[in-house]
Amino acid sequence: MPPAIEPARWLYATALRLLTPLYLLRLWRRGAREPLYRQALGERLGLYKGAQPAPGRLWIHAVSLGETRAASALVHALREREPGLRILLTHSTATGREAAQALLRDGDAMTWLPYDTPGAVRRFLGRWQPRLGVLMETEVWPVLQREAEKAGLPMVLANARLSKKSLRQGLRFAALMRPAAQRMTLVLAQSEADATRLRTMGAPRVEVAGNLKYDIAVDPALIARGQAWAAQLGRPVLMLAVSREGEEAALLAEWARQPCPRPLLAIVPRHPQRFDAVAALIEDAGLKLARRSAWLDEPAPQAVSADAWLGDSMREMPLYYGLASVALLGGSFEPLGGQNLIEAAACGCPVLCGPHTFNFAEATELALAAGAAKRCATLADGIAAGLALCTDAAARRAMQEQALAFASAHRGAAARMAGTLLQLDSRAQA
Repeated sequence: MPPAIEPARWLYATALRLLTPLYLLRLWRRGAREPLYRQALGERLGLYKGAQPAPGRLWIHAVSLGETRAASALVHALREREPGLRILLTHSTATGREAAQALLRDGDAMTWLPYDTPGAVRRFLGRWQPRLGVLMETEVWPVLQREAEKAGLPMVLANARLSKKSLRQGLRFAALMRPAAQRMTLVLAQSEADATRLRTMGAPRVEVAGNLKYDIAVDPALIARGQAWAAQLGRPVLMLAVSREGEEAALLAEWARQPCPRPLLAIVPRHPQRFDAVAALIEDAGLKLARRSAWLDEPAPQAVSADAWLGDSMREMPLYYGLASVALLGGSFEPLGGQNLIEAAACGCPVLCGPHTFNFAEATELALAAGAAKRCATLADGIAAGLALCTDAAARRAMQEQALAFASAHRGAAARMAGTLLQLDSRAQA
């Protein structure tokens, strides 16, 4: 074993090397459903084609769709301050990479983040030679942090969050994760609670900068389209938003117990690879199903008369929040930590969340305090509260107004983070 390496990191890197064939096989199999996973597989190992690109891009890593959307607010704020900035975007999932296409400008580049083995990471850093690395939210990689330190590359964890559960897990692997956290040049935390936990994890310099997701621009045209569809339906819509596996079946079981007439039920799964499975669940429950992917601009007549809609499209959440009278927050009625409710609030959609919101604890508590959301102890309670809101227009309007005010009150993180990053970058380049 090389004497300068931490034993835990050496074991971790060795295990990843041995598991590389299984990792590539998993990507290939996933590519059967999402073909983008089969593209540029060599990049996952730090292997590239073509000429060496010019160095000096600011590198932002956003693992998946949610992080990419948060990164979009940061990218726009950076470009406002430095219009000629060249950016390198990396991702780990197909949804993240696909969504980031809209962020690219002349001079920018995109690639997969390599597997966290020493050779792959060194090849990645050697090819791109970024001037500053920015990892979004929770992405701390032991080998990457060590190789960046060796290369003299400043690394920032932006929009950083760390739940109590994640801290406990991290501390169990402190021999591996603490050195990685200690190598962070700067951590820009979402909240003071996140900052405290990140310091406990070992990050040496942590600042509270707020949550980028308040600064994500929601498309008003999509909201308006959803609202127009709701008017066309002529009945309220109860939606399960960004649902996770297990939640749809539980919802459908409870839904069958509700008396008729019922609102339109809408379900928008978090993961696109589960669309067909959720469609089968809805049909097996005896509901007449309409899939969003079956029409373009306007729902077909058979969709208007359906019992349930499946939101099987990408990047249309503002449309669904505009459609919904009230949304049940996915991931919060099972012990999954909940999904982010900020986008729902920015669209003016009332939210009912379950007991499990530890992944977005501060945003949820702020929304609850502002009246933009309500907590329900069980899914059955959530459905009952949702049905009550569907029939109480005054209470629904009050929550809509409070949601919009809540979302507006917490903006500004993108400008703060962009200023801090460019100051750090200028000092590093001096």
